[in-house]
Amino acid sequence: MKNLTISGLSKILLLVTGALFAGALFVPMWQIQLEAPQYPEGLVLQLYANKIGGDVEIINGLNHYIGMATLHTENFFEFTVLPYIFGTFGLISLLLIFVAKRKAVLLFLISYVVFVVLAAVDFYRWNYEYGHNLDPNAAIRVPGMAYQPPLIGYKQLLNFGAYSIPDTGGWLLTAAGILLFLVVLKEYKFTKNPQS
Repeated sequence: MKNLTISGLSKILLLVTGALFAGALFVPMWQIQLEAPQYPEGLVLQLYANKIGGDVEIINGLNHYIGMATLHTENFFEFTVLPYIFGTFGLISLLLIFVAKRKAVLLFLISYVVFVVLAAVDFYRWNYEYGHNLDPNAAIRVPGMAYQPPLIGYKQLLNFGAYSIPDTGGWLLTAAGILLFLVVLKEYKFTKNPQS
């Protein structure tokens, strides 16, 4: 069976996909917003591909009182490898324009979906450890209370409301995944030779 080459439109979509992966390197991927009466303007923790940003020092100060570990970029190996992963995804997107084989695009989409699932599991683990592994000698202790932020969505943590949502980079990565899916859908559904 022949491995059909992809169309010109699919090549354009792959070019855009590569640009989206590259763009995600420079803007925050995810954010956790914290709202409380004493912080009417809110606090935000932003996760970039290579660092933690936002109101890190203030949040670390609050975490200290309830026994959570402080957050530092160097404590997470993810910030070392993610820039290389996104850069590689961007290069693969461009390489696929020249390879131009639909099966290669399908394999890339599957690989990206696996990456997203593993990243979500890792993010959950990260949130769980920081929310449950508390210092028993903390100034504020609430028996049975954990401070794990939600993986996505809203959760009440004492007097703080925590919102965990994608930031600009997260939406860029989502768009990249959608474009890859559209390329695969187009090439496999609308090909003139469904036998291949």
